[in-house]
Amino acid sequence: MDRIKVLVVDDSAVVRQLLTELLGSDPGIEVVGAAADPLLAREKIKRLNPDVLTLDVEMPRMDGLAFLENLMRLRPMPVVMVSSLTERGAEITLQALALGAVDFVTKPKLDVARGLGEYAGEIVAKVKAAARARVQALARPAQRLEPAATPRASTATAARFRTTDRLIAIGASAGGTEAIRVVLEQMPPDAPAIVLTQHIPGGFSRAFIERLDRHSPMLVREAGDGEAILPGHAYLPPGDRHLRVIRDGARWRCRIDDGPPVNRHRPAVDVLFRSVAQSAGANAVAAILTGMGDDGARGLLELRQAGAATLVQDEASSVVWGMPGAACRLGAAQEVLPLDRIAGRLLELAGA
Repeated sequence: MDRIKVLVVDDSAVVRQLLTELLGSDPGIEVVGAAADPLLAREKIKRLNPDVLTLDVEMPRMDGLAFLENLMRLRPMPVVMVSSLTERGAEITLQALALGAVDFVTKPKLDVARGLGEYAGEIVAKVKAAARARVQALARPAQRLEPAATPRASTATAARFRTTDRLIAIGASAGGTEAIRVVLEQMPPDAPAIVLTQHIPGGFSRAFIERLDRHSPMLVREAGDGEAILPGHAYLPPGDRHLRVIRDGARWRCRIDDGPPVNRHRPAVDVLFRSVAQSAGANAVAAILTGMGDDGARGLLELRQAGAATLVQDEASSVVWGMPGAACRLGAAQEVLPLDRIAGRLLELAGA
């Protein structure tokens, strides 16, 4: 198999050198060049024809978002963002994923060399997954950074809901920040309760939850330990914590813990799905969306065996068909659907 050709774009000479060395040490990757800013990168893309681009989110002469938007309109290709673990870095990275970037890695604020070295395996894996990703041309105007919205108050106790005895569980990874947004945008404000796990760095989780809340008719919130799970609400775990569902009499509650990573992830989809299988069983409906690896596949199988309805996103609409594909191979998925049909089918299966 031909080696994956990578172009590294970063204004830091140290980061360019480190990424070049880390990626180049893998026999399946060839770093064909590096660029210090987007204008230089544009010329090197034309000349070197890379398979994957790594792109710093904040760049001189042209910011990373503007460059990415132009790239995805005129010459769409797999892009892995390299972002800082800051609040602004999280917001910009989520915007980059909305523009079509496949995935991202974070660089530490201090001791960049050691920090990136510790994540060498993750960076290599994400670049390899990006090379197989399905990238589409950007057809819509870019949505710039949105101002933070005032948190909405819960009105669940005052509203009349169509159903209170169903629970929807969703897991995702690479490409999932946008896939989850698409699903939640299509949910009505009185939808059955939703619990979600998305592989994302701890420092990014709050910005991700706030963004989803701005886009969803449901109330999207960071789950608190012991919090009651209510219809009309979607719950995600705090950064770097597992989310489980436990039964408390006739209702469900969130359980948050910092147990060891599962399938190399915390939060892990398998952790969430197994708890839903045990606590909700046939009252649950579950879906795996786009993502790298196989986290969630075995948990989805346990859900199906417990009587839950199960489905996965199809390959054509997935950025990376790793997790959904693994679930299909295990026989965990009853249905395989394109992303734009998943929200409606989840509601049908939940009887909403």
